[in-house]
Amino acid sequence: MQASGTPVGGARPGWLRAIMIQCLVLAVTLAACEVILRVVDLRYLRMDESGIAPVYGHDAALGWYPIPNSAQTYSGARTVHVRHNSIGLRDIEPEPTQKPTIAFVGDSFVWGYDAEEHERFTNILRDRLPAYRVANVGVTAYGTDQEYLLLERVWDRIRTNVVVLMVCVDNDRIENTTNLRYDGPYKPYFASGAFHGQPAPWSRHLYFGHYWLARHLWVVRVAISAYVYAKHPPIALADPTERLITMMRDKVQASGGKFLVGLQKRDARFEAFFRAQNIPFATFENAEAYPTHGNHWTPKGNAQVAERLAALLGENGILPAAQPNAGSGEVATNSVQLRN
Repeated sequence: MQASGTPVGGARPGWLRAIMIQCLVLAVTLAACEVILRVVDLRYLRMDESGIAPVYGHDAALGWYPIPNSAQTYSGARTVHVRHNSIGLRDIEPEPTQKPTIAFVGDSFVWGYDAEEHERFTNILRDRLPAYRVANVGVTAYGTDQEYLLLERVWDRIRTNVVVLMVCVDNDRIENTTNLRYDGPYKPYFASGAFHGQPAPWSRHLYFGHYWLARHLWVVRVAISAYVYAKHPPIALADPTERLITMMRDKVQASGGKFLVGLQKRDARFEAFFRAQNIPFATFENAEAYPTHGNHWTPKGNAQVAERLAALLGENGILPAAQPNAGSGEVATNSVQLRN
């Protein structure tokens, strides 16, 4: 028997109203959060913070890698032009040659951040050493672990006789002890005698760019960021830098090549290690650099580095012995210190 004053099915409109009110509250809350996030403009939630993203893409083995045949103009401490060849290196095409090859492996100091291509020390050495092929094997923000894997990737294309590893004292150790870089892109890492983190996970920025909702709604980026962080949290590793350097040295020497090192600046720990391992090295302590955006070398600084590297190669029987030009600064190696 129906209670007086209660219509048949009267409960249903009440539930619908409750659900609609809750949805409306949720929509208003999300809209308010969206407005607040846009006004606050958190760096963590911006689309991309790399500065040169259009010429880089996700790489399952290396974390990120330049897109072959890509080109762009970008601004750091200055505005420069970027062009990558068919295998993704900021270099000339790796054509077959009978010339002995000297490959410089490293991060943005080799790649040439804040430098036009012709201003880099590798191009200066190429012009100075026409009897040799000089290869630039550098990628921005790489650690020694990624540099080792990159050298393996391009080895058959370049077939180098000499490898010069350019060590960035400022951050190589930091990069080698984590699974992500700049709080963004993930990278492989070396631990317990093996490489891990391959395939490299997608960073939140990749999700931001791939999905329409994430491109347009900041609240969606918050959800994605939480998901990525929970699934792939940052890790801290024991420093494997010296192990990675000896691995690269052994790989090069096993193929009959010579292995040398260039240090961005003086570092007692690295220098003691290189001397103990009989690894020839030079430092670039006073090479002129820009005061911002990572303190990369100016055109003059690149010329100073080229001069010092030529001296290092000469001291180790790779080139005829060279002396630094007037005004080139100071070069320190494991066997001799040359001054103006």
